[in-house]
Amino acid sequence: MLKAEQMRKLPQCFKTIPDPRRSQGRRHRLPVVLGIAAGATLCGLRGYKAFSDWADALGQKARERFDCRRENGRYVVPSEYVIRDCLVRIEPGALDRALCEWNRAWGGQDEALAMDDKTMKNAVDETAGKDISGDALLTQRAIATHLVERQAHYHFTVKGNQPALERDIALLFKTRGAPDFVEVTPPDHGRIETRRIWCSPALNDYLDFPHAGQVFMIERESINKKTGVPSREIALGITSRTPQEASPKRVLAVNRGHWSIESVPYIIDWNYDEDRRRIRTGFGSENITRLRRFAVGVLKSLQKPGQSIAAMMRKLTFRTRLVFDYLRMTQNSTARGFAH
Repeated sequence: MLKAEQMRKLPQCFKTIPDPRRSQGRRHRLPVVLGIAAGATLCGLRGYKAFSDWADALGQKARERFDCRRENGRYVVPSEYVIRDCLVRIEPGALDRALCEWNRAWGGQDEALAMDDKTMKNAVDETAGKDISGDALLTQRAIATHLVERQAHYHFTVKGNQPALERDIALLFKTRGAPDFVEVTPPDHGRIETRRIWCSPALNDYLDFPHAGQVFMIERESINKKTGVPSREIALGITSRTPQEASPKRVLAVNRGHWSIESVPYIIDWNYDEDRRRIRTGFGSENITRLRRFAVGVLKSLQKPGQSIAAMMRKLTFRTRLVFDYLRMTQNSTARGFAH
């Protein structure tokens, strides 16, 4: 765990991003603009005009907490033009690194990280001591070696982009006995899920893949409670964790965490209308997508059973104090944790 003084609130992390604007005539500091954009995104708002409207509705105390500029005795917020100008011009990689810094501080207790190809590009050097789960695009020898050399462990899904590896693992589990571990999850969103996992180190000395600790197969069976119709999904994988380092239960838990991150694009599309966005200028689209992925990640980390992301966003829209709590911008959220 990081010390309290190392756990920085979000706008402080934005200070690491170079400001692309000319210093002349710059009235609002970049961390203020991006902090407001992040807060508005957390509430499910879409686009520059919506961000500006949300900022205009903030009270003086909320504006002070965002460290807004003070003019004539009152705190003023950046206009729609200023918000747009910043988001279309800042470099997306710099925004990624700042968001990763915040995640690293507040995700210090996490034993596992789930990454897709976009996240891996900017966060792979911050993974020491973690279990890293990745989709099939990340199942590459160079990435596996890179992670292990940094004292991390990989948990990779294996699909058609590694045909020989996929074939060997599938053949191993073609004739399998009882699963090594079974997990039945409580009914959620109208379905009952059963997950079964088989693990084996039998291929460690045979596979042409670095630092193999064991391979695994996961079978996920889902039954729709209304129709009774079942569905079945098989996932093959490989991890650098040996059976002594990771039990089948742990391997399944890490893999399940990665399945949850794969739902993020769907959640973004559903709540932000991502597929029909009209933000096309400069880096605006890329940066807003990064803010949305960040927002969904924050919300999912605080999500209660049976609670939807959309419902959480609606709640935040009417309770600005919770926005500050979620972004660790209040004393009780940084020092003692908070109720949500």
